[in-house]
Amino acid sequence: MDHLKTLISVLPNKPGIYQYLDQTNTIIYIGKAKNLRKRVSSYFTKNHDHRKTALLVRNIADIKHMVVESEQDALLLENNLIKKYQPRYNIRLKDDKSYPWICIKNEAFPRVFKTRNLVRDGSKYFGPYTSIYTVRTLLELFKSEYKLRTCNYNLSPENIASGKYKVCLEYHIGNCKGPCEGYVSVDEYDQGIADIADILKGNISGVIKHLEGMMADMAENLNFEEAAAIKEKYDSLKRYQSRSTVVSPVITDVDVYSIEEDENFAFINYLKIIKGAIIQTFTLEIKKGLDENTEELLLAGIIEIRQKIFSNAREILVPFKLENVIENVTFRVPQRGEKKQLLDLSKRNAKYFRLEKDKQAVLKNPQVRTDRILNTIKKDLQLKELPERIECFDNSNLQGTNPVAACVVFKNAKPAKKEYRHFNIKTVEGPNDFASMEEVVYRRYRRLKEENKPLPNLIVVDGGKGQLSATMKAMDKLELRGKITVIGIAKRLEEIYFPGDSVPLYINKNSETLKVIQHLRDEAHRFGITFHRDKRSKSFIKSELGNINGIGEKTTEKLLKDFKSVKQIKLQKLDALEASIGKAKARVVYDYFQKEKE
Repeated sequence: MDHLKTLISVLPNKPGIYQYLDQTNTIIYIGKAKNLRKRVSSYFTKNHDHRKTALLVRNIADIKHMVVESEQDALLLENNLIKKYQPRYNIRLKDDKSYPWICIKNEAFPRVFKTRNLVRDGSKYFGPYTSIYTVRTLLELFKSEYKLRTCNYNLSPENIASGKYKVCLEYHIGNCKGPCEGYVSVDEYDQGIADIADILKGNISGVIKHLEGMMADMAENLNFEEAAAIKEKYDSLKRYQSRSTVVSPVITDVDVYSIEEDENFAFINYLKIIKGAIIQTFTLEIKKGLDENTEELLLAGIIEIRQKIFSNAREILVPFKLENVIENVTFRVPQRGEKKQLLDLSKRNAKYFRLEKDKQAVLKNPQVRTDRILNTIKKDLQLKELPERIECFDNSNLQGTNPVAACVVFKNAKPAKKEYRHFNIKTVEGPNDFASMEEVVYRRYRRLKEENKPLPNLIVVDGGKGQLSATMKAMDKLELRGKITVIGIAKRLEEIYFPGDSVPLYINKNSETLKVIQHLRDEAHRFGITFHRDKRSKSFIKSELGNINGIGEKTTEKLLKDFKSVKQIKLQKLDALEASIGKAKARVVYDYFQKEKE
């Protein structure tokens, strides 16, 4: 440690990058800093809550550093060194070699083709494209409209003049103009390549305007056949342009970035806007290393993407304020208008990318989703253990009649309907929700304890502080306080109450925790209301039959068992009633309903 303190004490107060090495002289972490001494010393003077950060500090045996001119240089150098050495504790940028690019080859009569390898030979590369369909569409457009060559001959002026090559089948079927035998000039061919480069850059409107001028000239000179050929090319470009998302022609040369995160990964979405059209979209996946904050992750993603796609945009739209650490670039956080709509679109793309990744993980291993939800609930509600078993209580009491309660059970965040239970309120007179809740909770867990059945990890009570207080009285009687977490949910679902705490916990409305709690509450309410309606219905039926003098409860139950409803009993003939309850009682029931009909 003394050795490290000595190294830190001589670090300069300058921007740069630092490298941590372990005892085997392996680089285990690379970081950037505005002030090297201040940043590096912070690792050794703070208590680290994040387990991986504490582990990193324990493994540091040596420190190396490099001073640079600016924070931007530090950012770029850090990014390149992380990719080169891939240190154990750094973020991991997912390799995107699977994404295709479109290449305009640096050669005479250039070829245009799809590739996954970028070669630094002066060729122009456009991409990466996340949709292979888009790449195929563009290449088909170029092939049909510009008749480019596909051969790899060296078409130097000397080779063409000497007649070294002969036209192939592609020329004879009309897919190539035959540059190998000099059937097309360099200027004419290069004009097509310039159009293609403009299209790939997003400058489609310029190419369309150029074609409109050509059509007008040809029509004026009565070259209608050539004008028709140009019109086909024009129509194809218009169709391609219509498929691009046009925002506003005044928004040009703008990059848009947004970020979506889960526990282990960050997803950076990128949109490129040229002349009002979104011409490129891309999502970068980053595996988190230590406890990087959202700003650090987004900035790392921006640097990586700008390097990959050779972007030189001077304006970047982001979801929150970032320091302007990239020279000649302005970060903006749009609050309204079309730029805000672009940022929202990028956010949706990042979110959909994360959701798709989650779905794929669930398809491979369904337990992944369950584990994620349980861990999210544990984290949001500050639980000591995973809530593998959750029980939720709800009272149903309409106009003070037939008070009942329901208990629903969720196992691994899913309903376990066979374990749902109904309760008739036995000891409470009149409508008293708090006393009813206390009775039901006490009866439920006294029975589970007596039968040695598993207790829940979490109890959810539909109600605020009053219902929660009543529940805790029952828990105290059973000596279960502190052994099971109990929460109350107010009418506004985002308010969660804990025993003894008057200030509610607020949960993000988009959280999976809130969705599970809402599902619990709705199930308990539905289950309780259904039981309450059934009970009221039976009470009404029994009371109607009970109005008949000489007909008791047992006779009523026998009639309902045989005929299912009062309506059906009214329709029966005397002999059918006699077969059910005997002659004397059948006569009483039959006469009663006959008088009603009169």
